Formats: sequence, structure tokens, C-alpha cells
Amino acid sequence: MSATQSALDLIGRGAEEIIKHDELEARLRTGRPLRIKAGFDPTAPDLHLGHTVLLNKMRQFQDLGHQVIFLIGDFTGMIGDPTGKNVTRKPLTREDVAANARTYADQVFKVLDRERTELRFNSEWFDPMPAADMIRLAAQHTVARMLERDDFAKRYGAQQPIAIHEFLYPLVQGYDSVALRADVELGGTDQKFNLLMGRGLQEHYGQPPQVVLTMPLLEGLDGVAKMSKSLGNYIGINEPAIDIVTKTMKIGDELTWRWIDLLSFEISIGEAAELREAVAAGQLNPRDLKLRLARELATRFHGAAAAEQAIAGWHAVVRGEGDTALLPLAEVVVPPEGLRLPALLTAAGLTASNSEANRKLKENAVRIDAQVVVDAQRVFAPGFEGVLQVGKRTFARVRLVAA
Repeated sequence: MSATQSALDLIGRGAEEIIKHDELEARLRTGRPLRIKAGFDPTAPDLHLGHTVLLNKMRQFQDLGHQVIFLIGDFTGMIGDPTGKNVTRKPLTREDVAANARTYADQVFKVLDRERTELRFNSEWFDPMPAADMIRLAAQHTVARMLERDDFAKRYGAQQPIAIHEFLYPLVQGYDSVALRADVELGGTDQKFNLLMGRGLQEHYGQPPQVVLTMPLLEGLDGVAKMSKSLGNYIGINEPAIDIVTKTMKIGDELTWRWIDLLSFEISIGEAAELREAVAAGQLNPRDLKLRLARELATRFHGAAAAEQAIAGWHAVVRGEGDTALLPLAEVVVPPEGLRLPALLTAAGLTASNSEANRKLKENAVRIDAQVVVDAQRVFAPGFEGVLQVGKRTFARVRLVAA
């Protein structure tokens, strides 16, 4: 297999669409480092695994020798991305944008190679842009073309307001590609309209149009909805290693393959195919595959030592192998008189409500230090320390402290 074909296979892994594939191949064959752009609006700086899908693809480009541009849309953040919105999004202030942007670097460089990353802000070229030039930019597309965007079309059809500045967002994002002379732009499938806008504007300004590569939106822990903090089906990259491990171990067997394609660096395309065959033949337990992925993710964000401690803690609780003292100790604040068990399970984040906790108690699904407990009236006072467990895979080592 040629080096170009090998690169194309890696770049295409997990991708939803490449526009245009032949253009990407031609640019790779030149042998020069390509400029790979991805834009991020600094509106939700606490990243989860869903956000890392793009970062992972950027890292793969870096590993192939290309230059990655991590673009923080501090100017576009003040417009507000209308993608997927049925109402006008409230713009961020300059102070909001600056505060959020500062939190990005420590997170993204857990994935990206700092030495091969160009960190840019699009206020660099938009702040000094005269109003006349912005008007000329706005003249590049019609209202009819903007209404081809699905979210705009739905809001227009439903007679919901669309502010004029929202039409500027795709144009501004597209012009970023002109300013950066991007060869390739990455984005989620919901950004396709904006990414294609960049191709058109580059042609207008006499540049070769960028290749557009869209990545799918990662399904969350439930395997259905996209990963989202608001839905609670996410793994944050700053979460403790034990949480990354325990949550990864809860995903469905079929979802594991999807996560491997989009999140794993260690499991190659070829090995993934071999592993799938091994699972189908009953030669590999899906649990062991998930444990390998959990170890890789925990190592990426917290280092090998923390990952191994988390894996050992998981084994100690779930499989009864090892010392539960390896689990991190979380303090739970309780009233001086203590809490009854259902309320404690909820306060520790192991159940969503007291009613769920009571139901789990009746199902004999609650353990304290590996012993089944059923007494919902039992009170736990400040000073208690132990491992609370609900079901096989939801647990925490806690110490109770008085409020």
C-alpha cells in the first residue's frame, strides 16, 4: 500500500464525508504539509469525549506531518452560532469569550501536539476589518441561499425570528478559511453548510477551495442521543480517571466499535476488524475490549499511573479482585445528624433520586463494602467511610463530613 493510500485510509477512518476525495488525494501527493483548520467557538470550554472527535482527527493529521490550526472563534462567538437553534442565540460578551478561551489550551493539548499546533483567534482579521469590507463579504451570498440551511429554513417556515447578524455567521466562518489559507477544514456533520461556504469564498478570493471533512456526532453513554452535558450522557475529559473507566465500561457492546473508530489511537483499522471477528467467534469478551478502550482514554487524559489505579479500583469493586482502597476518596457533605441510605445514595451521585434508591434497595442491588443492604431507614453519620455500590458498575468510595 502506498504512503498516500495509507494516509487516506487513516484520514477517512470514522469520517462521515470528504468533499472532495480526489482533491484531498492530489494535495497529499504533493508531499507538502497541509494546513488543517478546525474552528471552535469558546462557549462550552469544559470538553467531553464528543468534542474530542474533531481533536482526534486533527491529531491524526499531525501524526502524518501536517500543520493543524486550532481556531478559537472569539469574534464569531460574539455573533452566536445559529447551528441547530430554533431561536436566536444570545451573543457572548468580549469578556465571556476571553474567559472561556483561556480554559481551552490545557484541555486540547491532552490530544494535540503543542509543537505542531497553530493557535489562532479570528478577531485577528475581523477586528480591523472595515465595515465596507464586511458589507462586501455579505454580498457574496443571497438570502435565498442562506435559507437553504435546514435550521434557517425551519425557523423561517415556522415564522420564528431570524436576526440579520445570524446570516453573517456562515460567511464569517467561511472567511476564516480565506484568512488562514486552509487546505482542509474539519467539522461536525451539522457544520456542513458553513464548511462549504469556506470553499466558495476561497474560490471567490482566488484560492484553491479547501477540502471539507465532516465527522459524525458521537453518541453518548446511552448509545442513542449525541453526547451532551445537558442530557447527562457524557464523559468529561477532566473527570477523574475512575469515572472515565467506569462510564466507558457501561456502554453497549455495539457502541464500543463506534467509540473505537472515533476515539482510539491505539487500535488500528486492521486490528479493529480482527477484534470484531474475535468477538463474533466468542474468542474475546466485549468487556475486555471495553476495558482496553477505558485504559487508553484514562491514560490520555490523566496519565498511565492514574489509569492503572482506576482499572485496579474497577476490578476491586466489580470483580472482587484487589483493594478498594485504590479507589479515589470523595467527600460527601451531610447534615450533622446524618442521612438515611436512599438520600445518601442520591447525594453521592449513585442514584438520580431517592425513589430510585428505594427501588434499588428493594431489588437487592445496593451494597456497602461488598455487602448487600436493604434497610432504607439506616442512617449514616459524619465520619462514615466506605464503598457504596448500586448495581454492578455504579460505585464510589466516600467519606461523610458534617455540613
